[in-house]
Amino acid sequence: MNALTDRITDIKGVATKASGFGVRMLFPPLCAGCRRIVAEPGTLCGECWPNIRFLERPWCEVMGTPFSHDMGEGFLSAEAIANPPPFARARAAVSYDGVARRMVQGLKYSDRTDLAPWMAGWMARAGAELLADAEVIVPVPLHRRRFLWRRFNQSAELARSLARRAGKPFEPTALARVKVTRQQVGLGVSERHDNVSGAFRVPPEADIKVRGRRVLLVDDVYTTGATVSAAARALKHGGAAAVDVLTFARILPGDFRRDEPATI
Repeated sequence: MNALTDRITDIKGVATKASGFGVRMLFPPLCAGCRRIVAEPGTLCGECWPNIRFLERPWCEVMGTPFSHDMGEGFLSAEAIANPPPFARARAAVSYDGVARRMVQGLKYSDRTDLAPWMAGWMARAGAELLADAEVIVPVPLHRRRFLWRRFNQSAELARSLARRAGKPFEPTALARVKVTRQQVGLGVSERHDNVSGAFRVPPEADIKVRGRRVLLVDDVYTTGATVSAAARALKHGGAAAVDVLTFARILPGDFRRDEPATI
């Protein structure tokens, strides 16, 4: 009987491998950066891999911006000291240029939702301590008009994958965008902050989802911090005990351009 069971298991294993091989022949895994064929899904090819910059320690404990050398535990960047943000900590996985930019734009504008789990994996590595402390994970929302036009929210796709990976509650309706805002592209720093001022609110029925809890706010790109700052203020006004921010990519201080694509 055991021999028969083992034989059936072997046959099932062969069938599964054959099925997987057939799928890979029809739909081969593609590089997340340039769409060349690669060995495994969610990986980068040999040409793209050297062109992505992962953000690593040492970094500012508040803003997550990397330092060129270790400044000592608890050392803060000039940005964090001069303009303390409404969130407690921010982290990002990669610098927003080259391959990372193409990945974000693929997810955001080309319906490449298949990239979200792999991008979330890198985010989980960069924001490990934020994920460990989070009591609920909330994406930066789209306004309903933009959601109907785009059909999905890229930040929610990333947040959903992070929540699944970390085993944390995912609450996509805990924060609402109640104001139709202009696209951030082409706006200066102060214009971006004005554009999203008052754009977010915790709906009364969602109060229980955030009140007294440490919220991890998820977005695709941190550009000037205008969007996540406005969202963090709304969450704290709605009763959140603290808010951390985790994004896939970040435009580093000094690299910002007015025409830079941003979270909208």
